[in-house]
Amino acid sequence: MQKWKRVETGDGPRFRSALAVHEAALLRNLAGSIVGMLDARESESPPDELEQITGIRTGNTSTPRDATTLRLLPDFHRREDCAGELPVDADGLNSALRSLHEPGIIDAKRGAAQQVLATVPERGGRFELTEDQANAWIAAVNDIRLALGTVLKIGPEGLDQLPADDPMAAQLNVYQWLTVLQEFLLVALMGRPRR
Repeated sequence: MQKWKRVETGDGPRFRSALAVHEAALLRNLAGSIVGMLDARESESPPDELEQITGIRTGNTSTPRDATTLRLLPDFHRREDCAGELPVDADGLNSALRSLHEPGIIDAKRGAAQQVLATVPERGGRFELTEDQANAWIAAVNDIRLALGTVLKIGPEGLDQLPADDPMAAQLNVYQWLTVLQEFLLVALMGRPRR
């Protein structure tokens, strides 16, 4: 991967980079996996009669069963947040908030991943993103890193290295590559045009 280059144009900034063939294939595969997870979660949502009448979408009321999907769609309210306060039905609150907001969150996450799929060059090479596309990439790469970090059990302190013979060493290398890709794009997005 090449560093991102910000180029000012009459239509706003553009963000240019290049990916090797294997990097493009890996990114497409990972973004596709995120879309698949989100589609699976959405399909688990039971049909709602009120939604059919009003057109207002509702989502799942239950917490995702697998850790990776839960990391992408965490609970809105944690039990430990109400320590020392009046008792709160955290499960009921999460259920209601999930039902209301999860469809929109899934749409946003899926849209970001689909933006990566639409813009990453299939055979690698140079490419260019608009500012909106670059923001979608930041969000999608973050979701991919969250999912991969869950598999690797990376906590707040991070994980620097694994022994070379560890079966998860390759996944950690991918996680670190995604971190660099995201950081360089974020730096380019935050860059100011030169005068």
